[in-house]
Amino acid sequence: MDHNPEPRKTRIQTENEARILDAALDAFSLHGFRGATVDQIADGAGMSKPNLLYYFRRKQDIYEALLDRLLDTWLEPLESLNENGDPIPELRMYIRRKLEMSRDFPRESRLFANEILQGAPRIRKMLETRLRELVDEKSEVISGWMKAGRLNKADPRHMLFAIWSTTQHYADFDVQVRAILGPGRGGEGRFEDAARFLETLFLDGLKPRA
Repeated sequence: MDHNPEPRKTRIQTENEARILDAALDAFSLHGFRGATVDQIADGAGMSKPNLLYYFRRKQDIYEALLDRLLDTWLEPLESLNENGDPIPELRMYIRRKLEMSRDFPRESRLFANEILQGAPRIRKMLETRLRELVDEKSEVISGWMKAGRLNKADPRHMLFAIWSTTQHYADFDVQVRAILGPGRGGEGRFEDAARFLETLFLDGLKPRA
């Protein structure tokens, strides 16, 4: 029995932690873990460095708190893939959810990409356990659809890699996407255009012929 439960945070503490994490997300997504500084994060949060260090003792503590929060969000669309659903609508929804995340969480996508490019020193264990187990589970679901003749046969894991890379491109390379599309097509409509294209790219190839 825990006789020393962690004290509940006050509203001010909760709000200040949220400000710190939001400022840290800006700093880490732009500069990576090595390039971002505690001073930058404190300035972005509108507080002094000593005040920030009251909530998080080290830069790494802030970074790890961000990654923990990010991973739950990042894995949710794949966790939601329903083995009892119709394969094509399920995969269509997954593609669209991943694009929505690129639209709504571009900083988080860049943070994750930066961590991977550095060799994933802080999330490697998660990649080799939680993520691998989830991909194994959902690959079995997709393989089951293929064995039942509900999808054309393909490698489920490489299919997921391809969906990740194409959807996250619209967050990680957003500046390039908007520059190439130009003002006429580089607005919010680019995500719907991308969704229709990626649905055609992936789902037409997976859909069994009548």
